[in-house]
Amino acid sequence: MAQLSTKIHSLIAREILDSRGDPTVETMVILESGYRGVASVPAGTSLGKYESVELRDHDEKRYGGMGVLKAVSNVHGAIASKIKGMDALDQGGIDKVLIDLDGSKDKHVLGSNSILSVSLATAAAAANASRMPLYRYINQVFKPFSDTQMTRIPTPTFNIINGGKHGAGNLDFQEFHIVPASNKSFSVALEMGVAVYKGVKEILKYRNAVYSVGYEGGFAPNLFTNMDALEILAEAITSGPYTFGVDIFFGLDLAASTFRLERGGYKIKDKAGALSSADFIRYLVELHKKYRLLILEDPLDEDDWGNWVALSKEIGKDVLVVGDDLLATNPERLNRAIKEGACSAILVKPNQIGSLSEFLGVIAIAKQAGIKTIVSHRSGETNDSFIADLAVGVQSDYVKFGAPARGERVAKYNRLLQIETELASGKSF
Repeated sequence: MAQLSTKIHSLIAREILDSRGDPTVETMVILESGYRGVASVPAGTSLGKYESVELRDHDEKRYGGMGVLKAVSNVHGAIASKIKGMDALDQGGIDKVLIDLDGSKDKHVLGSNSILSVSLATAAAAANASRMPLYRYINQVFKPFSDTQMTRIPTPTFNIINGGKHGAGNLDFQEFHIVPASNKSFSVALEMGVAVYKGVKEILKYRNAVYSVGYEGGFAPNLFTNMDALEILAEAITSGPYTFGVDIFFGLDLAASTFRLERGGYKIKDKAGALSSADFIRYLVELHKKYRLLILEDPLDEDDWGNWVALSKEIGKDVLVVGDDLLATNPERLNRAIKEGACSAILVKPNQIGSLSEFLGVIAIAKQAGIKTIVSHRSGETNDSFIADLAVGVQSDYVKFGAPARGERVAKYNRLLQIETELASGKSF
């Protein structure tokens, strides 16, 4: 039987909506064999200034200026003309062409949304042509970066209460998480997450509090302080069959850049006055002593490097101090963090860097340095479950996909359930 061609025949891009009702890019890569792959690109609400740049139309007559027709046009025009005829199995070569074609450090010329949609769709098409599940294909592509064996499903960290830019604006901290113990199977961890999520809803209802949900499916209640949210989480855990600090731990995404003062220091509702960076670090240390935090994401401003180092020295052995806005899935910033000891974990998002190959390179740097990895969604998501396969393929330590609610979040969790079944059986369905 003749080998079916894996060369790229054509690309079809279109504007679709993300989970916030904003436009984003979806691209289909069609191979000469007829195999194809589809991928869509999420978008963030809380954007770090070191992320790659998504291209928006800025036409106020359409979607409030958020349209992506220019990015779609770039896929059909400049990008298609360069990669048609290339072998989809050559992920690195295709990504290099895309990066060189843009030519900018932050991908603002073509837009990271157009580039990433093509990069991911190419991998999906190649996986289909290779007749293997996407996570296995990604693991194969990842091996030259880091020879990684697939043995487990990453531990989920569930966003239960939304604050900051993801909530109603009354809580400073952006996300309040629960994290099941990593010795639990994924299916058991998911059940735990759902139980606590529903427990929090019942507590909010009992207190006559608002229990509507934010962008990522977590509740956005009308609470007054960040500690109120933590106390409700603790109550939901202890009122169920789980033991806090044994079965389930706390995680926080502070997104501290959003409440850092222009003159320096931080201002939160839990304290009457502004806190210096040193005072805020002491506050975080006390917070950890009280709640035994497992994950502390973006606890300081993205440019407050010296204090990241100070905090990591203080609690980094006990807590995963996670760089998101600090690192922006950027190899240069990650290498600096490793050299200075600024954090012990990295949140990795494909659209922060803009191509699959670059993303895999960042994961490899982290793994080699012993930095924990958390593969993450964005607040503006689609039903595309690519990052679930991606997280398994690179064997990230954790996944951050939001609450166990809302279709665009549940799509990722359900995909992980399917992969868990396949890995346990040793078969690919």
